Amino acid sequence: MAKKILIIDDDPDILEIISFVLSEEGYTVLTSTTGEETYRLSEIKPDLILLDMRLSGTNTSGMEICTRLKAEHTTKELPVILVSAEIDIKDLALNCGADDYIPKPFDIREFAQKIKIFLK
Repeated sequence: MAKKILIIDDDPDILEIISFVLSEEGYTVLTSTTGEETYRLSEIKPDLILLDMRLSGTNTSGMEICTRLKAEHTTKELPVILVSAEIDIKDLALNCGADDYIPKPFDIREFAQKIKIFLK
């Protein structure tokens, strides 16, 4: 069965590009522009979450989502990778408990390789 990845980003172009790349790699991809799906993770059952830090159209930031997921007993082990153009993404990832980070812009091949390694 294919690994399932939830991508949370408010930019539809980024969602489309990442979805295409990961689908081509054989993953099942779900997308969200607000992160509301993180309240239904027991139904969705992703193997990995890719999370942008800035989410327009919602009152919740990627930092808040990451912190909440890592604090909850049922989701603390779920891998979360921040994908953001924030200059201090490394520090943000450490502060919210993210498992890793990928700075934007990124090389598509390197991005796909990192996801593949992470999900082995």
